[in-house]
Amino acid sequence: MSTSMKLPERFGRLVFNEDAMKERLSPDSYGTWKKCITDGTQLDLDTANEIAEAMKQWAVERGCTHYTHWFQPMTGVTAEKHDSFITPAEGGKIIMEFSGKNLVRGESDASSFPSGGLRATFEARGYTAWDPSSFAFIKEGSLCIPTVFCSHSGHALDAKTPLLRSMDEVNRQALRVLRLFGDTETKRVIPQVGAEQEYFLIDKALYNRRKDLRMTGRTLFGAKPPRGQELEDHYYGAIKPRVAAYMKDLDESLWDLGVLSQTKHNEVAPSQHEMAPIFSDANSACDHNQLTMEMMKKVADRHNLVCLLHEKPFAGFNGSGKHDNWSLGTDTGKNLFKPGSTPSQNARFLLFLAAFIKGVDEYQDFLRATVAFPGNDHRLGAQEAPPAVLSIFLGDELNAVVDSIINGTEYQEAGKRTLAIGVDAMPAIPQDNTDRNRTSPMAFTGNKFEFRMLGSSQSISGPNVALNTIMAEELGQFADELEQSSDFQSDLHALIKRVFTEHQRILFNGNGYDDAWIAEAERRGLSNLVSTADALPMYYSDKNAALFVKHGIYTREELEARAEIHIENYSTVTIIEAKTMIDMLRHEILPAVSGFADQLCQRAYHKDAMGVACGYETTTAKTISQLTDELTAVCSQLETDLKQIPHDSLDAMVYCHNVLIPHMDSARTLADKLETLTAADCWPFPVYSELLFSV
Repeated sequence: MSTSMKLPERFGRLVFNEDAMKERLSPDSYGTWKKCITDGTQLDLDTANEIAEAMKQWAVERGCTHYTHWFQPMTGVTAEKHDSFITPAEGGKIIMEFSGKNLVRGESDASSFPSGGLRATFEARGYTAWDPSSFAFIKEGSLCIPTVFCSHSGHALDAKTPLLRSMDEVNRQALRVLRLFGDTETKRVIPQVGAEQEYFLIDKALYNRRKDLRMTGRTLFGAKPPRGQELEDHYYGAIKPRVAAYMKDLDESLWDLGVLSQTKHNEVAPSQHEMAPIFSDANSACDHNQLTMEMMKKVADRHNLVCLLHEKPFAGFNGSGKHDNWSLGTDTGKNLFKPGSTPSQNARFLLFLAAFIKGVDEYQDFLRATVAFPGNDHRLGAQEAPPAVLSIFLGDELNAVVDSIINGTEYQEAGKRTLAIGVDAMPAIPQDNTDRNRTSPMAFTGNKFEFRMLGSSQSISGPNVALNTIMAEELGQFADELEQSSDFQSDLHALIKRVFTEHQRILFNGNGYDDAWIAEAERRGLSNLVSTADALPMYYSDKNAALFVKHGIYTREELEARAEIHIENYSTVTIIEAKTMIDMLRHEILPAVSGFADQLCQRAYHKDAMGVACGYETTTAKTISQLTDELTAVCSQLETDLKQIPHDSLDAMVYCHNVLIPHMDSARTLADKLETLTAADCWPFPVYSELLFSV
């Protein structure tokens, strides 16, 4: 492609988007597809065939030879099986063919993906089904068709299906509330999401020399270098040429795929960076974030770099999160979490705010569980990310509004006015005039909530499914109550006051890193699920299961399957890390430090024979010998630990957390001390100062 192509021309050039459909489809078929998107109607086979033919022609014109149903199994990454367009023809020739049946449905081996017990090994059949609300795109010569993935029995085996269900449900309940305010124009309420993505870039050659990075995505060993992030000069600093070239390539690759990549900058830690997109509907945002993570890695490879998405690739340095900015918007362009300019708009805003506050308070344990996995355990609560306690930051002005409603007192803003929910008396609410709170897990930022607990490597689907469903539940409760009201303004005021009063414990504007807040949170009765092992059992809670079953988001079996997958993943990841650690200790670190100690002893012998002082050699050799013996013992203990992993998945997770990980921490502490004592040319792999300051 010409480098002179302007951005508006290149944006979405590899996407079979609405403009492409309008251009290539008959008016009837385009209208039918459009109605499918807006009203949820089904496509007939004739329309599907016409869309498939247009899609194929468009793709073939752009060099495609294959198509694939692109789906999101419960692995956290995407999956694809490629089929060519070729069909045999007479005379040993072929034709390029793609039907509506190929477009709408595919088949895959469901037993080969995580199912949490929903599929047995012999029950292999699974289906992919086209998601017409997400545009097809071209990637590496194949037409990629976004699909859902389900089992032969109809169970959702993917991240997209529950997300679509939750979007439909929050739309249904939000519309009920809007109708109470006289809104007859809005036809659809759409969750809006923007997922900020943090990542590290390191040199590929150095990466290839680190077995821990290759096997686990993070460094299992590494002493802190002389310089870290203390100077605070990397955050928003000038972008280095090699990184700038990568970022430019990444932007262009994402723009080609219709991803709204907007912001790029250096993050706090050396070699850490961030990309943020423009808001889009939750379904597209989830698809695009999966594409973003994939393209980050592929583009890095082209630049002889490696993109690390692990939440904590380097101990002692800031880890990487993924801030999930969530809001609700209407098809008429309104943001329902934006304070309005009229009393009625502000009353509506406060009702939606009350629903969010109530939902987060009641389901704080489940929200915590949606971000619980091994990588995030290294980050949450570590004085660089939100604590494990859920709380909501509103800012001083909005908090004052809430307090005035709770206390029935006057709220003074631009002159003294009495705050009431009545349509005629509602004062203006300040918009986005508050400071940010980077220690808050859930911060209101003017017209959205920023869920800051997500880890950089995870799919954003699960947390957004939870947010959508929680809001659907609370809005549904509000609608049930207010639809029976004989005095709407009075009952609305009473409802908002009651909710703010009963759930004010979840509101906190202070420093979430302060130990005093953890004590205060306990006093308030807030949950503090410190680790993944503490959080994941919340999937089995009757209260949480009832929520998702009631709204048709998950069946009980689907929810428990996800719990089982996450629990097994915790143990699997931890065991892989422990095995990698043992391998590096036995084959790299222990031989290297033993060899260096031997060199020191030989030097000490020769110096002593010459009558020369050998204090450094003797002292260092003795220290290394002692640490080596201790490390060998811990390594042996790790090997014993691995033989004693319980068979039950929940027991195994708890065992890994309580037994295996502490022993791994001990091994790392000893190995990192040895690194500081060992000559650089004897240490077997690149150290932090090389990894973090070489790009």
